[in-house]
Amino acid sequence: MTVITHRVKYFVVSVSCSRQGVTQGDLLVSRDVTARGKSAWEANPWLLPEPGDGDEPTEAATATPEAPFASGPTAPQVGVPVPDWGDRLPRREVATPALMWWLGAHGGAGESTLAALLPQSRAAGHAWPIRSDPATGPVPTVLVARTSMRGLRAAQLAAAEWASGSVAGVELLGLVLIADAPTKLPRSLREFAALVAGGVPRVWRLPWHEPWREGEGPESSPREVRRLVDDVRALIEDRRASRLEGGSSC
Repeated sequence: MTVITHRVKYFVVSVSCSRQGVTQGDLLVSRDVTARGKSAWEANPWLLPEPGDGDEPTEAATATPEAPFASGPTAPQVGVPVPDWGDRLPRREVATPALMWWLGAHGGAGESTLAALLPQSRAAGHAWPIRSDPATGPVPTVLVARTSMRGLRAAQLAAAEWASGSVAGVELLGLVLIADAPTKLPRSLREFAALVAGGVPRVWRLPWHEPWREGEGPESSPREVRRLVDDVRALIEDRRASRLEGGSSC
């Protein structure tokens, strides 16, 4: 197994390009997203608040959550090899307007569940979403994976593919790791998850949620999902503001 190690601004990132998993000594302790703004969607995290007819917007209704800081690399890194052809995710041309895309690194990752939680977002169908017109800018995308060994390996390969620079036209916002079981992760998976987390801009961790398994809707979602929704909205708004300041449209 070949392991490529390179330095970025925040820490050392080790990217393994093999499906054999992490070897002893590859442990990386990463920092999860810690910068959280106060949610403007506290009452209903799935819809933007609207002031009543004739009422002045309140501070809570107009507040925008702060975009979370990146704890990992925010752009492809020099020296990261492209995974083998069979380990890469396919590309998919998208023409449908979307706030952002959830990309499941493997089947059953949860991309459709997350797409249902955030209006105007879409599931990418386990393929990198690429716009037909590159002039419209990169596609904001969040990887999604389960915390099983299979899920973490798939997330690692997808992160390596992005880090290699071979996925043009995608702006990776981060990775969502969804618990694959209601029990605590064993140490080997916790360490592997920390390693994978070091190769992406941000990481959100969602607990096991039994109501999702039974088909219940977003109203039953745990607070970690509300935080994820707030963070993604803030990142999209920050991205739009940056584009407007730069003289280009979103």
